[in-house]
Amino acid sequence: MRLEARGRPVTGAYLYILRCSDSSYYVGTTRADLEVRVAQHNAGLFGGYTATRRPVALIFSQHFESITDAIETERQVKGWTRAKKEALIRGDWDRLKLLARRGRPHPSRRAASPRSSG
Repeated sequence: MRLEARGRPVTGAYLYILRCSDSSYYVGTTRADLEVRVAQHNAGLFGGYTATRRPVALIFSQHFESITDAIETERQVKGWTRAKKEALIRGDWDRLKLLARRGRPHPSRRAASPRSSG
């Protein structure tokens, strides 16, 4: 938890996207200051994905009032295609909407049954 100038607690968290040295993207969340978090990634403090893809650069962030909302969005964005992530990074909402459309029905959807003409 961080403190505001008047000593009141600041809640919430950030969703962030890093561009790695191999041009891949890393999506994460933090309650910490974003500059500190990027420095931690660049110092190799978090093993895993970014440790072997340094240096990294912050290319997108969004603040959420709730850590659970930030984590939920992180999980969603991690499943997105590169094109959708890049539309989000650019703030290209029209492209993001277009990319979000399904090209074909979801496998769990059954075709409509023919109505009996009776």
